[in-house]
Amino acid sequence: MSISKTYQPKQAEDKWYSYWMENGFFRSVPDEREPYTIVIPPPNVTGVLHMGHMLNNTIQDVLIRRARMKGKNACWVPGTDHASIATEAKVVAMLKERGITKKDLSREEFLTYAWEWKEKYGGIILEQLKKLGASCDWERTRFTMDPDLSEAVIDTFIHLYKKDLIYRGIRMVNWDPQGKTAVSDEEVIRKEVNQKLYYIKYKIVEPYLEKFQEPNKDYLVIATTRPETIMADAAICINPNDERYLHLHGEKVYIPLINREIPVILDEYVTMDFGTGCLKVTPAHDLNDYELGQKHNLPVIDILNDDGTLNEKATILVGEDRFAARKKIAILLEEAGALDKVEDYKSQVGYSERTNAVIEPKLSMQWFCKMEDMAKPALDYVLKGDIKLIPDKFTNTYRHWMENVKDWCISRQLWWGQRIPVWYGPHTPWDLEGSERFEIAKTKEEADALFTNYYKSLEGDFTEHTIGLALKRIHQDEDVLDTWFSSWLWPISVFDGFKDPNNEEINYYYPTNDLVTAPEILFFWVARMIMAGHEFRGEIPFKNVYLTGIVRDKLGRKMSKSLGNSPDPLHLIEKYGADGVRVGMLLSSPAGNDLMFDEGHCEQGRNFANKIWNAFKLVKGWEIDDSLVNTNQVAIQWFSDRFNQALSEIEDHFKQYRLSDALMTTYKLVWDDFCAWYLEMIKPAYQQGVEKQAIDRETYTATVSYFENILKILHPFTPFITEELWHDELFGDRTSTDCCIVALMPSIGQIDARLVTEMESVKQLITEIRNVRNTKQIPKDKLPLAIKVNSGIDYKVYLPIISKLGNLEEVTFTEDKIAGAVSYRVGTDEFYMVLQNNIDVDAERVKLLAELKYLEGFLKAIEAKLQNERFMQNAKPEVVNNELKKKADAETKIRIVKESLDGLAN
Repeated sequence: MSISKTYQPKQAEDKWYSYWMENGFFRSVPDEREPYTIVIPPPNVTGVLHMGHMLNNTIQDVLIRRARMKGKNACWVPGTDHASIATEAKVVAMLKERGITKKDLSREEFLTYAWEWKEKYGGIILEQLKKLGASCDWERTRFTMDPDLSEAVIDTFIHLYKKDLIYRGIRMVNWDPQGKTAVSDEEVIRKEVNQKLYYIKYKIVEPYLEKFQEPNKDYLVIATTRPETIMADAAICINPNDERYLHLHGEKVYIPLINREIPVILDEYVTMDFGTGCLKVTPAHDLNDYELGQKHNLPVIDILNDDGTLNEKATILVGEDRFAARKKIAILLEEAGALDKVEDYKSQVGYSERTNAVIEPKLSMQWFCKMEDMAKPALDYVLKGDIKLIPDKFTNTYRHWMENVKDWCISRQLWWGQRIPVWYGPHTPWDLEGSERFEIAKTKEEADALFTNYYKSLEGDFTEHTIGLALKRIHQDEDVLDTWFSSWLWPISVFDGFKDPNNEEINYYYPTNDLVTAPEILFFWVARMIMAGHEFRGEIPFKNVYLTGIVRDKLGRKMSKSLGNSPDPLHLIEKYGADGVRVGMLLSSPAGNDLMFDEGHCEQGRNFANKIWNAFKLVKGWEIDDSLVNTNQVAIQWFSDRFNQALSEIEDHFKQYRLSDALMTTYKLVWDDFCAWYLEMIKPAYQQGVEKQAIDRETYTATVSYFENILKILHPFTPFITEELWHDELFGDRTSTDCCIVALMPSIGQIDARLVTEMESVKQLITEIRNVRNTKQIPKDKLPLAIKVNSGIDYKVYLPIISKLGNLEEVTFTEDKIAGAVSYRVGTDEFYMVLQNNIDVDAERVKLLAELKYLEGFLKAIEAKLQNERFMQNAKPEVVNNELKKKADAETKIRIVKESLDGLAN
């Protein structure tokens, strides 16, 4: 086929992605091959592609494409997460635009709208991943609320409850007033914010004032950032050893504005030198206060509604939003003379990851999962190396989390999600208005049967009709389960490992191989999947966890829409091509380290694609001439050795999960070794007026074969351009299934290390010759070269390459230094070029003398450092060795400059 002047990424991307899909290259079914399995970290169904997704999914696609080309049965399972809080917020916003509020709908009506939203918007991010080139098995796409996956979640809850690992209780939780639900610690983002610190006067109760003789000592001062919570105060706490407040022992104070009496309690929990040394204790609205309240039997007064407004227990400002109440209560305190002062203050405040609302600590009846027993085997798997964290620096973080694990609040006060399989009914059939009991059941029918059996076991005079009335009052728990309670089952549930624990697919694909995810979910997703794998399969869910870094801008800031520093990934693909963006993302993203993203990386990736394209055009422009003799045997053999050497390095990088290094090795092999050196060594001399340049058959065949192998090792990184070139007629006829995506990776062949090493010296020599031409401003005239061999390299073998690339008229060998010649060294070998007719001798002498002066000064400074005893005693060995190397290099350069000056004198 004819090849266009420039690479057209969009055309290639649309064509080949459709072709791969149509021919089922992404599809995987169990067979006799070794499986290689990745499950995608399911993006939120609300999500759209951002830079973090780009990095994460590029890495996954590189791994899966490489495994496919290694002959493995590669299976990449895609899917999305139902994201309870985020999705419910989206649906509520959609309803608001239609003039509908959630409270006006029944649960069933709301869920109808939620599914409508999901069907319309829920697949956007997966379609966007296709633009990146993600080669997922799309026929396997799962959703965490698919019927089978939801059933697995319910079965899991029942299983763990029966093992006494799930319980219900009132605990202090992180409350999201906007989402009106509890959220986990991991879903709370701590931010430093500017606040006000309010110093509030609490008046001491009147009957005890005879103790106090000093004026203005009839009150104590409390500092707080949350004056709107004073109505929930249950006590004032002071340290019993604080001499400033000995007179307050056993006293009581009035809460300002509402004049409710509260006691002064003593506890060493209070730090004497922090703030005023007095602490307001508000058990309902602070975790530490709650624990202090439990210790001192204090009442719990919750003054906040679920939406963050003040309730009747506040007695004032009822119905006001908490932040509006804060401003108003500050004014009221000042008017009442109860505000001592206000200061600016910085502190950490928790925000909901999903809604960005400020989190409220709140006592709430919730369902919890015990973690301690499940955490132990999950920690052992990592410490023993059964599961490897990459990089391993995260092992200590993982250990800390697992050794200090807390029970998991698994209930969420939402409608979108798997509803908790708990049913409440009258404790006895004859007392329908009394206390309730609950049963764990998958369905209402199962719950009815359990309650019926329970009622019949009771002693009492009641009929079937009485039981029937009681059963009508049975109702299911309103809460749903935490989204992570479904995604922790993901590696098992996507292969129906709960529905059919011994099915062919779960036995073939599980455990999976690699998981690629972000460090921030190492505990509340990765660790929990490991727990689930042990609990339900008795084995690990994956073997390696590749932890990506955060994508940051050039200033080191995390990319976000709010900062406006995050480019649209699809626009980048449109501008630079998917291959260019993939290369740009990977060039500087070592595992676990943040990526300082610069759009210039994508430009570099696009330039790389263009370099490959232009190299292909060059080779395609050659024509075989069977009358020509191959004079390129050394170049051909060298590139074969260099390719195999690079292939060995790439294999090692992949084994160590150094994907950036693997790409860079590939990049340098293609750009430097193949394009800049090999093609220049073997390309035919340009003949004016000739459309195709003639080349011998042997060189042409070897070069086409090399190019084909280069396309193979490039494909995981740049799938589109490689597939486009793979099908060119240059490589002969291809069948419909003979595609680069399934071509077998080349095997590492024999390497002549001597040839590779010597060729590096030859390349350095040619570079020196070109440097002489540039610095001396010599036109492209052919020049003579004399070689004084000290290393044992047989330069005669390489003369065709040296003469061609150095544009030399003759190459001779000498045992002596050549007077009047420019000289330089490569290793221990010396090279001379007589240039008197091409240079200004006087100007060259001035230049060399200036260089000599600089080098001698540099050497003097190095020697002074090495003669400094303090430096030699304190410096690390590698630093000393580096200074010694500088000294040796400077001495060599000085000798060469002096020899050049001597040559000019002759």
